[in-house]
Amino acid sequence: MDLSKIKTLIDFVGRSNITELTVTEKDVTVRIFRTSPGQEAVAALPQEAGSTDSLVPDASSSLAHTSHAVKAPVFGVLHRAPAPGEPPFVAIGDEVEEGQTLFIIEAMKVFNKIAAPRAGRITRLIEIDGGEIETGELLAEIA
Repeated sequence: MDLSKIKTLIDFVGRSNITELTVTEKDVTVRIFRTSPGQEAVAALPQEAGSTDSLVPDASSSLAHTSHAVKAPVFGVLHRAPAPGEPPFVAIGDEVEEGQTLFIIEAMKVFNKIAAPRAGRITRLIEIDGGEIETGELLAEIA
């Protein structure tokens, strides 16, 4: 995928209400996202399909940083807190330990705990609570 096409996609995400766009062309995948409305769009490094995401920070920083995506293993209803009315398991900026519960996904009356695959800081978090999510949907990122 050429740079002009990537620039066009970044501009599109920046002008729209879309918070994330993933485009795969041949063996290259580009992921463009915004973590909050009004924020400048950021593009992921082009990479082979199926590899771990490496993020490129916005233009104000010249250092690349990596994060680990936490994706939904099953389709179901996402719960960010252990019970209604209780505080969520995690919030953006929280430090988490490997194995710490981040979410619960309810699928067919079974409550599946989604644990942190590694220790780090939560840099991105899905805003859905009590709504349906798809298998493979991005739930959080840990730096």
